[in-house]
Amino acid sequence: MKQRGRPTEQTAQGRLAALVNEAVAVAKTAKRHSKPLAGSNFYADKMFSLRADATNAYSSLSTGSVGDTTALAELIEKVFSGHTDPRERTRAARDLQFALKTTWVSTQADQGHLEDGGIFPLSTLSKTKRGYMIAIGRQMNGCYASQWYDACAVMMRRLLEAVIIEAFEAKGIAATIKDSNGDFFQLTALVNAAIAESAWNLSRGVKKELPDLRDLGHKSAHGRHYLAKKLYVDELKTPFRDALEAFLHEAGLT
Repeated sequence: MKQRGRPTEQTAQGRLAALVNEAVAVAKTAKRHSKPLAGSNFYADKMFSLRADATNAYSSLSTGSVGDTTALAELIEKVFSGHTDPRERTRAARDLQFALKTTWVSTQADQGHLEDGGIFPLSTLSKTKRGYMIAIGRQMNGCYASQWYDACAVMMRRLLEAVIIEAFEAKGIAATIKDSNGDFFQLTALVNAAIAESAWNLSRGVKKELPDLRDLGHKSAHGRHYLAKKLYVDELKTPFRDALEAFLHEAGLT
């Protein structure tokens, strides 16, 4: 059997689409040589390897709706399983390729829009090399795009807390924002400490807006009857970006 090269597409959809084509080709060649894909032989091992690669590519796709995600997973199982009937594999491969060129292209395009849209650009957070901060930013922007403003405000609060701590750690003064148990202060105390800290020189605008940024997150997280609205979040988008950029700069992460 002629060896095929590994897919070189840069996108998760492209990698998965190429793997589908390769799986179909392996299945056809195995059938021609009367080799089962569920046994122990070259073709079965090849399909197993392709299945592992497809699982990784699937995991790299941006999250779609529950229905779309489930449907895609079921098609992947049919295409890469060693027990799938040949005709069923062909149908599943065709349906999977169609989904990757339609539904999942739209999903990835929406994710790309969030990269530099929403509350704070993920392209900036990506430069920090801090996976947890990127994940928080993605959830924050996603909540904003979905009009879940209380959830968005809570994630804004988490991200603000994170960048403040990063700045203190970068300056070697993290001990000043920890309690007697060695735990970091809650956001109110962190904001007060950040405003008073002499290791940096925050702008007057950032110092003035930090309490409002703190309060938005507090109300959404703890206010029993409080419901954040788009207007409330939009009013603080620019101050929030200014504050994050200031602390990321102090932390040496941008």
